[in-house]
Amino acid sequence: MTMPFHPLRLDLPSTIETERLLLRTPQAGDGGAVHEALAESIVELRRFMGLLPWVAAEPTVQASELFCRQSQAQVLLRKDFPFLLIERASRRLVGLAGLHRPEWLVPKIEVGYWCRTGDTGRGLITEAVRAVTELAFRQLFMQRVELVADEANVRSRRVAERSGFLLEGIQRHAQRGPDGSLRNLCLYARLPEAGA
Repeated sequence: MTMPFHPLRLDLPSTIETERLLLRTPQAGDGGAVHEALAESIVELRRFMGLLPWVAAEPTVQASELFCRQSQAQVLLRKDFPFLLIERASRRLVGLAGLHRPEWLVPKIEVGYWCRTGDTGRGLITEAVRAVTELAFRQLFMQRVELVADEANVRSRRVAERSGFLLEGIQRHAQRGPDGSLRNLCLYARLPEAGA
């Protein structure tokens, strides 16, 4: 089976504006701001994502800068689509949201996100998830967007539900938590006809 188009031919915006946010792809020089937000949030991130290498490692400015430069390259190659979440009023980095692991032949993609600890509970992540999901349907031509959350991560699950994703199932003992316990994962998905 062949793809109806080549992903490198897609023209994509480097910024998206929502009511309160500017979503911008990472660039060289963004490492300091990413490190600051990550360092503030690392304890909370490790509760549910502690086995991810970038969460498990001690955050450094150098590692954050490398992430930004690698992300810039991945966007150009159409392999990953991370966005820095910058609050428009304060110009402060409040988190990241992105589209990951595209499968162009389906086509489907997964949305992921995290919020700076001091900015949780304000609806900013829901706003960002809606924006990147819209991008997935309208400009990447995806027919499915998935969202996976730890069953115990109630805040993340609420983001999924407020963003129009439907719970399709719970994968029991699907991964190990940072403490070594077996964790259940909730698989959510959204299709273009579901409000995109």
